[in-house]
Amino acid sequence: MKNTIFLSLILFCTHSFAQFTNINNFNVKESLLKNSKIAIIATDSLENPLEQINGIYTFSISGFTQQLNFHNGVSVVPLQIDKSTFVYIKHENDRGTHSKLLYVYKKNGELTPISISRIFFIIIPLFIIILSFAFKKFIYLAVILFLVFFFFSYSNGLNISTYFETIFDYLRNLV
Repeated sequence: MKNTIFLSLILFCTHSFAQFTNINNFNVKESLLKNSKIAIIATDSLENPLEQINGIYTFSISGFTQQLNFHNGVSVVPLQIDKSTFVYIKHENDRGTHSKLLYVYKKNGELTPISISRIFFIIIPLFIIILSFAFKKFIYLAVILFLVFFFFSYSNGLNISTYFETIFDYLRNLV
């Protein structure tokens, strides 16, 4: 009898503390405190905030693993943003990988996250390659455009590995 009560107590305790809600979509906004930090807001597929999200969730932010503590569906990333930069936020759960690529524009101490469609990272290089093959005179121009494109991306925090990771995540989610 004691074993049955003890077993049911253990099952009840583990059941009450388990996280049954997954974060399958999220938005990124500037923190309400205006302290050069961004806040991640858990949302549903219609971009409505999910206030029942509470607990610690693991996110990868620009290659760094962060344990984010959500309260009422909102968590503030502890890293401050000093200048305009690319930020790649990824969360994995049992329903798959959910990620967003953002350009966080900083001006006068305010942060403006701009979501970037990853299809542009496929279209722009393909367009440059097609132009260089179609017009042989543009090969040097294509090389210069590639260098400028990758230099801008790299100088703003988007390295080559993150660039390809965003493309592969995008293509994997299409299938």
